[in-house]
Amino acid sequence: MVTPWRCGRRGGSTLGCLVTLALFVAALYYGVHIGQVYLRYYQLLDAMRFQALLAPSLEDDVINRRLRLTADSLLGHSPRFRINRGGRPRRITIETEYSERVELPLFKHTFVLRPRAEQPL
Repeated sequence: MVTPWRCGRRGGSTLGCLVTLALFVAALYYGVHIGQVYLRYYQLLDAMRFQALLAPSLEDDVINRRLRLTADSLLGHSPRFRINRGGRPRRITIETEYSERVELPLFKHTFVLRPRAEQPL
């Protein structure tokens, strides 16, 4: 009588699947927390670019006030914005610098971010 060949590894890949799943969940956890830092950075940069686009019709103090309110709602604090008009051809440059600290298990890092927006006037 011939018996069919059977693999004796039933459930053998369960451990590999669990390790892969654990690595995926860890990467997702770290990615979400670090990604939030960059999401806030790009939201602030977008607000800066928009204010630079409106700059020909706005005063610097209005731009500064709007950006400080936006930064306060995104970051919980308001960094100092530098607004410069001038040059040839005339341009407006808006820039700032701030830092955000991320503390996760096995990972602690301070991100120093320097968003900068520039538009012709």
